[in-house]
Amino acid sequence: MARYTGPVCRLCRREGQKLFLKGDRCFSEKCAVERRAYPPGQHGQGRPRFSDYGVQLREKQKVKRIYGMLERQFEKTMETASRMKGRTGENLLQLLERRLDNVVFRLGFATSRSEARQLVRHGHFLVNGRKASIPSMLLKPGTVVRLHEGSREVTRIVGALEALERRSVPSWLELDKERFQGTVKTLPVRDEITLPIQEQLIVELYSR
Repeated sequence: MARYTGPVCRLCRREGQKLFLKGDRCFSEKCAVERRAYPPGQHGQGRPRFSDYGVQLREKQKVKRIYGMLERQFEKTMETASRMKGRTGENLLQLLERRLDNVVFRLGFATSRSEARQLVRHGHFLVNGRKASIPSMLLKPGTVVRLHEGSREVTRIVGALEALERRSVPSWLELDKERFQGTVKTLPVRDEITLPIQEQLIVELYSR
């Protein structure tokens, strides 16, 4: 599947806030949002004016970029969320959080979701004892994600676990560092998703 391969700091500047797409760099003085807090391009320093549709579109684009998804994939996730019981916006965030690549990132095995996606695709993780290489796999409560024994000395993974103090593991997950594994304890709820997302704007966009 095609993926965005351009400069990711440009995406953060376009949305006007840190999306934490580049791991450790986002916590350093090199962060592009802190150095140039305006959208990229020759007209970036102007004062953009957005219509209601524009505000909704920007929110959708922001969420797509946070979770590293393409348009069609995001639309399918939205369709699934709309068919579930409860609030569509909260269902959407729950589905996004339950993705395997996001869980690997949340557990601290990677410094960014893009890095987690790459590690999953390369077969570094086992899900309930079986090798898994599909980043979009949805995990259920009770699922155990374990790092493959042959991958426990990979420099990137070890470094990510050492830097875990910069962000905490959410309460719906449980990390066992000694065994290099994590468990999905419960489904994530809205209060536990602290990302700056206004999911209702996305619901309104798709309901047009």
